[in-house]
Amino acid sequence: MHHGRVAESRLVRDATVEDAAACARIYEPYVRDTPVSLELEPPTAAEVAARIAAALTRHAWVVLEDGGRVVGYAYGSTFNPRAAYDWSTSVSVYTGTGRRTGAGRALYAALFDRLAARGFRTALAGVALPNDASVGLHTAMGFEPVGTYRRVGWKLGRWHDVAWFQRPLGDGPTDGDGGPPAPLG
Repeated sequence: MHHGRVAESRLVRDATVEDAAACARIYEPYVRDTPVSLELEPPTAAEVAARIAAALTRHAWVVLEDGGRVVGYAYGSTFNPRAAYDWSTSVSVYTGTGRRTGAGRALYAALFDRLAARGFRTALAGVALPNDASVGLHTAMGFEPVGTYRRVGWKLGRWHDVAWFQRPLGDGPTDGDGGPPAPLG
């Protein structure tokens, strides 16, 4: 089997702003052609660079390279700007067309490690429906469904539901232990 060679040529690493053009190329068809992203206009490479820089200051952004080429990415971002939510993070993952099996899992595994190390205790993900592949990935990665917002996004001529998923990070939040970990920095 050739799976070993494929795995050996793959590398998940922290993103830099220099990865913005590759990430923008991966993301563009999701925005332009599908309800997977409910953005309506594909962001420019400069806009993605700003998103990467913002994610790296407080959360994390990772890319998957295959043979030296960026073929996927995942990132954490602010779930809610109110301070009490500081230990929760929204997460997203995108892979190029013709994606390789395991790309989403590899990206999320690396992302979750980084987010947990930064003190985040809960990851949340919104999945615009229908999207069986994303629902399957999130379920396989330990997410549990926590609710669905009905008919909240209008794109490509129809309304879309958004299902929400949640999973613990690190030790997860605990009750009665005196509160969260030290402040995030």
